[in-house]
Amino acid sequence: MTIKITADSTCDLPAQLLERHRISIAPLGVAKGGKLYHDGVDIGIWDIASHVDGGGDITTTSAVNIADYEALFAPLSERYDAVIHINLGSGFSSCHQNARIAAQEFGNVYVADSRNLSSGHGLVVLAAAEAAEAGKSPSEILSLLEELTPRVEASFVMDRLEYMKKGGRCSAVLALGANLLRLHPGIQVIDGKMSVVKKYRGSMEKAAADYLHDRLDGRSDIDTRRAILVDCCRTPGLVDTARAILREDGRFEEIIEAKAGCTIFSHCGPDTLGLMFLRK
Repeated sequence: MTIKITADSTCDLPAQLLERHRISIAPLGVAKGGKLYHDGVDIGIWDIASHVDGGGDITTTSAVNIADYEALFAPLSERYDAVIHINLGSGFSSCHQNARIAAQEFGNVYVADSRNLSSGHGLVVLAAAEAAEAGKSPSEILSLLEELTPRVEASFVMDRLEYMKKGGRCSAVLALGANLLRLHPGIQVIDGKMSVVKKYRGSMEKAAADYLHDRLDGRSDIDTRRAILVDCCRTPGLVDTARAILREDGRFEEIIEAKAGCTIFSHCGPDTLGLMFLRK
């Protein structure tokens, strides 16, 4: 069978991986300055940063609508025996619901919920693409994803809370307190939702190092085949620090470096860094 894998732009996979595995992307909407853009198509994260740094309102993101999913699925359903679309987690967006509605128009389009975001979503997309290339059937791939999604461990450490405050996701008092105390929130996706699990103190470089050691040290439950280091850092040295810690750890057979897209950036802002891998 010929199986096509598609995904929402929130999977935050590097362009070369998307090309290598022939993964097609449905971009989420990004509203900036009263105009609608498309994530990764006609707007990038530094466009957002420049807008906010210049005093503009924080950008907002919108789900892919049903019509756009239908427009994506229609030609692919004719060219391939099956199409499997993997969504941003249903706990974060209506993308999954919209894709399922759109898929009802086609007999060979299947929709899976990644239950995750950013490169945690990307890990699921890569697994599906590799399974399709290995000759697995649609039902086998969907079963694999059902087994795999609860094993994804996705987490981030953020520099500041300005973007969350501007977007109404935390109070000004909380943001001010965290910033004055130089606290950097550690966030993990738990049961399909983002939760603050720890606050790191000190410089962002120290926070990034402490965060990575917390995620890795003393763990025997990590699937060491692959990790994704994802970031939207503009402070020199942060990614180098993270890269060095992962190399020193030495467990992962493959480390993919990726840049966060507009969706995660609109929530978290600059100098956010995350590590994604599977648990055994």
